[in-house]
Amino acid sequence: MPAILAQSCEGGVQVLLVDDGSRDGSVRHVRSRWPTVRVLELPENVGVTAAFNRAVASATTELVALVNNDVELESSWLSELVGAIDEHPESAVVTGKLLRFDDPQVIDSAGDLVLWSSAVVGRGHGLRDHGQFERPQPVFAATAGAALYRRSAFELVGPFDERFFAYLEDIDWGFRARLLGLGCRYVPAAVGYHMGAATTGARRGFFGRLQRRNQLLLVAKDFPAGILWRHWPKILVHQLLWLAASVRDRMLGEHLRAWLEFLLMLPRTLVARTAIQRTRTVGARELEAIAAESVPAQGSRAKRLLFEVAPLAAARRSGARV
Repeated sequence: MPAILAQSCEGGVQVLLVDDGSRDGSVRHVRSRWPTVRVLELPENVGVTAAFNRAVASATTELVALVNNDVELESSWLSELVGAIDEHPESAVVTGKLLRFDDPQVIDSAGDLVLWSSAVVGRGHGLRDHGQFERPQPVFAATAGAALYRRSAFELVGPFDERFFAYLEDIDWGFRARLLGLGCRYVPAAVGYHMGAATTGARRGFFGRLQRRNQLLLVAKDFPAGILWRHWPKILVHQLLWLAASVRDRMLGEHLRAWLEFLLMLPRTLVARTAIQRTRTVGARELEAIAAESVPAQGSRAKRLLFEVAPLAAARRSGARV
């Protein structure tokens, strides 16, 4: 909270805390220590995605910054993002550089990538920060845990999909924005520090299931038919490799439950897909070009293929701490 209250920009800053049904005295603590902070107290836990939607719906400003509770920001974070979004009116969202809270020399994410194997990764995740991501540029999507949105963009794109509950709801929103021709920009001067899994680590199985299920929902809902047709072998290989990794990590039961939940959710997802694909203004080839803009160079064709179907394995071979 001190890092949030240290943010400033022209016109002032309003701070809204959304408490997602906590039972540990957090609300009482915030109200007593920071009485100027507006608190939206939810009576029960509705999930990260729904909490994001409550925050956006309760905001009264045109620009809305979403910041998770396990992120600490440098004091210039907000002003850097506001400057960038003002300079790039085509952008619905802007995002900064997230470093590891426990090791600030290691990158957590420099914007998010959607690979056509269905993998979703943070750019540079786990790599030491040697200044290789210092160029402001378009990226495919933003991590909602620390990003600045135009509230008006939600009128076009719609809210975060609450069926995701947690994980990839921000990528789904960013994908839908891309299909409507709206951009996302990476601003390296806006720096934050991400602890990671601070609220989800204790429920590894549950949230691991959400990650696996939601990735399939993302593909079924957002991938245009042309991309599915051209890249289905990569999708199949990636999903099989992830299944093998789940066996290795003793997560097979959760993985199979994720597939079952996906199948049960598929009919409604296909209804949503029909509406999304009918209204999109960006074609499959153009979308592929947009995605390629922010993919880091991978060297040989074999390395590029490994990065696409098994990004974590590729990152380890590059010396990433993942």
